[in-house]
Amino acid sequence: MPRTESLTRVLRFLRGEHAFAQLIRFALVGGSSNIAYVLLFTTMSGFGPMVAHIAGSILSTVIANELHRQITFRAAGRVGWFKAQWEGGGLALIGLLISTAALAALEFWAPSLGEFAQASAVLAVMAAVGGMRFVLMRGFVF
Repeated sequence: MPRTESLTRVLRFLRGEHAFAQLIRFALVGGSSNIAYVLLFTTMSGFGPMVAHIAGSILSTVIANELHRQITFRAAGRVGWFKAQWEGGGLALIGLLISTAALAALEFWAPSLGEFAQASAVLAVMAAVGGMRFVLMRGFVF
């Protein structure tokens, strides 16, 4: 099979409405919004880390919700901007609370974990929260 034909098939799949294609787009949007967060955080660091963090979190969440509405779930025709922001933002806030509580519990119950184990736990928690957010956004928001 020629290379361009393979690429065409992959791109056609990624543009589809299958859950796996949406999950890949969800992850790409998440990565893009993380880049937006880092750029805004860096730009606003002169106002202090807390202000930069809050501004970066809010803006990157708004960007992610809109990209999920338009690209990940292709719901722009059936879900309005405000609903996507309200419900997607609510899910992001719940995810933040869950991940914060999980990490606090980890620190409380396993304070002597090494750096690698802590990083692995953080990745596992974030992956679980991201997976739950994908399922809830796919099933209830979009």
